[in-house]
Amino acid sequence: MLLLAAVLCIRTAHADDAEQLAQAQVLYLELIVNELPSGKVTEVREHQGRLFVQREDLLAAGVRLPPEPPPWVALDRIDALHSDYQQESQRLLLTLPSEWLPHQRFGPSSLSEPMPAQSAFGALFNYDLYYSHTENAGHYANTWLEQRVFDGFGMISNTGVYRHSFSGPGYRDGYTRYDTTWRFNDQQRMLSLSGGDLITGALTWNSAVRLGGVQLSREFALRPDLITYPLPRFDGDATVPSTVDLFIDDARVSQQDLRPGPFTLNTVPYISGAGTATLVTTDVLGRQVSTTVPFYVTDSLLREGLSDFSLSLGKLRRNYGVEDFAYGRLVGSGSLRYGLSDSLTLEAHGENGAGLRQAGIGATVGLGLLGTLTSSISHSAGIGNGQQYSLGYSYYGRRFGVTAQRIQRTADYADLSVAQALDSDLAGGPLSKLQDQLTFSFSPEGFGSFGIGYFASEEHSGQRTRLINLSWSRSLWGNSSLYLSFNRQLDDATHAIQAQLVVPFDLYSSLTTGVERDSNGRQSVRANYSRNAPSDGGLGWNLGVAEGDSDFRQADLTWRSRHAQVQAGVYSNDGQTTQWGGVSGSLVAMQGQLFASNRIDDAFVLVSTEGQSGVPVHYEHQLLGRTDRAGYLLVPWVPSYYPGQYEVDLLDMPSNLHLSETQKRIAVHQGSGALLNFAMVMTLSASIQLVDGQGRPLPRGSQVTHQPSGQRTYIGWDGLLYFEGLAKDNRLDVRLADGRTCSSRFTLDDDAVEITLVGPLPCQYDGARP
Repeated sequence: MLLLAAVLCIRTAHADDAEQLAQAQVLYLELIVNELPSGKVTEVREHQGRLFVQREDLLAAGVRLPPEPPPWVALDRIDALHSDYQQESQRLLLTLPSEWLPHQRFGPSSLSEPMPAQSAFGALFNYDLYYSHTENAGHYANTWLEQRVFDGFGMISNTGVYRHSFSGPGYRDGYTRYDTTWRFNDQQRMLSLSGGDLITGALTWNSAVRLGGVQLSREFALRPDLITYPLPRFDGDATVPSTVDLFIDDARVSQQDLRPGPFTLNTVPYISGAGTATLVTTDVLGRQVSTTVPFYVTDSLLREGLSDFSLSLGKLRRNYGVEDFAYGRLVGSGSLRYGLSDSLTLEAHGENGAGLRQAGIGATVGLGLLGTLTSSISHSAGIGNGQQYSLGYSYYGRRFGVTAQRIQRTADYADLSVAQALDSDLAGGPLSKLQDQLTFSFSPEGFGSFGIGYFASEEHSGQRTRLINLSWSRSLWGNSSLYLSFNRQLDDATHAIQAQLVVPFDLYSSLTTGVERDSNGRQSVRANYSRNAPSDGGLGWNLGVAEGDSDFRQADLTWRSRHAQVQAGVYSNDGQTTQWGGVSGSLVAMQGQLFASNRIDDAFVLVSTEGQSGVPVHYEHQLLGRTDRAGYLLVPWVPSYYPGQYEVDLLDMPSNLHLSETQKRIAVHQGSGALLNFAMVMTLSASIQLVDGQGRPLPRGSQVTHQPSGQRTYIGWDGLLYFEGLAKDNRLDVRLADGRTCSSRFTLDDDAVEITLVGPLPCQYDGARP
């Protein structure tokens, strides 16, 4: 009966609405939704104050209607909807509840736009030569060497050391190979494939070992634009069009324009640890609402759905740094991290081979505003049948931070590091029974920074090593700083105290003084004055002296140029004097040219101006230098995969030199070099003044056509015009406003590098009208 009564009421209401709708007057009103103009004029029908709007218009505005509404809907029958007809401005104002409006999301998915990295074919030779001569102890030379070849196939690298003793056969004279590796990076899929000598992937609770084999791993470094950790999220609601400003620890980091409705703001806070966000919402009338929200950010967590892994297969490296090609038994290793949610990252690690099987699982848990908790458990079988447990906690705030970790193992637990030690002629044994680490930092405003550290290790034999460290540092006048520290070995009660004062004079030079004293009463006082060599070239030096339990003196010079860095010095320790010297740098072969530069540790860019010498080149608006005689400039310190901006400046160059693009961005593959070409063209150009037979400038606005190029332009004031891309012999055809035509001829020098001034140049009338 109740259902029947409800149905009868609805039918009666619809009948009444239909009757009033038939008698209603028609209006055309501008539709305003939550004070935001829709840009539409909507047909509205009005009868005795009641308003009817078509169903399609209401749905388009976001109004939620009951199932199967009539074609025309009375606004007063829609629950939660508020309407207002403004007759004087012919507008219809609708106010919708927030839950009806679309959800807005703001925030970056990456730090910048990704850019595909490049690599050109080339070769690189890194060297670092060190020579030392000590009184009554002989002298020797030691050289670190690296060779690289790179292109679209990836990078092949080989490193090693050559040592030579000048006072007879010395320990390990000759060449010792370190690593030979091929690496190919797939930037789009963030994958790295390596072959040769490599280091296995590891998590915070296991060890890495050296192998000769292959490795496939995820490399987030290939995409520096990608944000891998969860971002803080701030939710709000705007009832009217507004602007929201986001402040992180009182510094504004973003501003967004909002439509009415709920919104979510994701942002990169550029801090790690705990912080405070303040959202200030300002509506169209200037009214502000401020909301403060605490948050916690850590890069130890992975974003939900993101994975990180490393898989390695190969033979254990034996006696690394002693034997060149010594490999042991075949082993495999794998590590995996997966972001199950923004607050939970799962971890797993496994090893197999060399008589060992090992597996472990772990997790990193975000505790909201309270920091992060990590834990793991591992089991090994074979050469070691035991377990390992780890537990850690970290929290970083504006004023204090704390980290704690414990790793505990049974006596027979083993991993590949133990197998590698057993397979080599190196001292090795079981892993330690217990490892503890606890650090605490505190920075009260105006009192500097305090630090406390406790580090402990216990072997299965019962031998323990426990160390406690206390430190304090504070900035003083200018940029000077004071540092105090106290270290104590708890097992033998020995201790050491150190105080250090650093006074910088400018960007390059500083004075450092300090005093040290230990528990045996040994004391030393030292002072050091140093000036770093400027990165763009110049001279640097270092002077040092120490007195006390042992006397020490030193002096050295550093000269840095664009092509190499040279160092030389002398030091005396308790009366024994040593002279030393060194030179380091790189040689690069690309584009049929050989370039010398300072040592290239990562990537580089070779800027080409197609043979134009002396062209200034800027990087991120900083002057790098000028191109050489062949039109090249080598930039040796480029961070791989970063899309750097390069610019050439033609202001002081010949005016006939033209360039389509003066700015370019480029990213370079790891360990490789890329060619950045600025296509410059030397063209003939001229500023021309055309006059008639009486020497009067031709009328302004007359059309001029250049032959043979077909270029067209118009005469300006005083009969002047300008053309580029001219030939040696040129003809100008002019059409005047009255229909007459005339022509002129002129010749240019093929070797002209500046704009040629031509004229006054008479224009000979043809005497014919079109």
